[in-house]
Amino acid sequence: KMTDLDEASQLSAFRSVKRAKDMFVSEHDKLNPVNERSRVAKLGFKVQSEYAAVKHLPPPAALRKKSKSAPVSAPKPATKLVNAPPSSAGVSNALVPVAASGPKMSSKALALKHAEEGAPTSRALAIKQRVPTTPKPDWHPHWKLYRVISGHSGWVTSVCVEPGNQWFATGSKDRTIKIWDLASCQLKLTLTGHISAVKGLEVSNRHPYLFSVGEDKTVKCWDLEQNKVIRHYHGHLSAVNTVSVHPTLDLLFTGGRDATVRMWDMRTKAQAHCLSGHTNSVASTLSQAVDPQVISGSHDSTIRLWDIRKGQSLVTLTNHKKSVRALAMHPKEFTFASGGADNIKQWYLPHGKFIHNLSGHNDIINAMAVSADGVLVSGAHNGSLNFWDYKTGHRFQQAETIAQPGSLDSEKGIYAMTFDKSYSRLLTTEADKSIKIYREDPESTEERDPLDWKPEVKHKTRY
Repeated sequence: KMTDLDEASQLSAFRSVKRAKDMFVSEHDKLNPVNERSRVAKLGFKVQSEYAAVKHLPPPAALRKKSKSAPVSAPKPATKLVNAPPSSAGVSNALVPVAASGPKMSSKALALKHAEEGAPTSRALAIKQRVPTTPKPDWHPHWKLYRVISGHSGWVTSVCVEPGNQWFATGSKDRTIKIWDLASCQLKLTLTGHISAVKGLEVSNRHPYLFSVGEDKTVKCWDLEQNKVIRHYHGHLSAVNTVSVHPTLDLLFTGGRDATVRMWDMRTKAQAHCLSGHTNSVASTLSQAVDPQVISGSHDSTIRLWDIRKGQSLVTLTNHKKSVRALAMHPKEFTFASGGADNIKQWYLPHGKFIHNLSGHNDIINAMAVSADGVLVSGAHNGSLNFWDYKTGHRFQQAETIAQPGSLDSEKGIYAMTFDKSYSRLLTTEADKSIKIYREDPESTEERDPLDWKPEVKHKTRY
């Protein structure tokens, strides 16, 4: 008997009986009876959600002029777009009470009536709101090569400009760091100390320090007043590819082939955090004063935004299909761009919301730079150089570097690039052992270099 069982057993037996009844007794070919109140409520909600915006359409201009001159009359009841059936109780159960006026009209007749009156239909309004088009890009002057610097005996793989805009430094596979005067492009100093290729350089804006990383697993801090190494940061297990300096704190971030981003205390040489999560080599890093204070791109095709307080990843962006070798931060906006062999993508910070793709640079992108004027430059492994309007993603100029005499045609790869602090010069370092400097063409005008752009429907995709 059911009374002899405990409460749990009774519940289990009841469920078993219910399942048996549902399986063998119920007639599955018959539909459930229609609930009249539910149907009326559903119809009322449909009126509210689909026709509320066009329920009271404004009169055309001709009628408005007549109404101003004509005497004021009693307002007419609104047109009833959908006739909800009355409930059995004689009281309207619709969620949207609508005053009835005249006989019931079909949707086609209603559309014809609106067309005769000159009022826009709901479909026309919906289409107008639903079709976004790409905004017109700003016109930018074209850039041209105006100086080539030679001095390294190996591929030049890194470059940085000091905050005072007086000189810049380059690192090469010849294991040296060279410092050049930015105005005259004359060699000022050569620093030796690495035993393998120099992969990354960064100058602190708060200290007279230059930081360098290389394939010899080392991170070095150079005192630019004494021109010698004063600190070593030990911890990476393989080659170090990239380095970034925190703009307001005494922190240093390095990423390497051991798939980690390591955070160092600049003064004590201690490792504060080992940011792990990538599954392949870390190729590029960015640092900023606000969260996320570190952004890293890796050969595992992901971008990670890090919380340096907890030492954990805040967001992982998996939109790229190929290795992310280049990252570039906009100097004024709270956005950044990432470049891979598939395309260039733009992101909002701090949550990494996707903006749009910049497609067309069909090669391995090694370096990118963004100016304050909204010009994004990308350099690829085949020596191609593309200039984009950052706001709209329109490519307004394509160029290709020329290998220096004595170099192979395959030695045209661009490995690093940066703008100077005035954003008037672009420095690129290349596989032909040279450093090239570009500037805006003073003869470029809107008549000579018109904007080759056509408006098109904006298709927003994630990949």
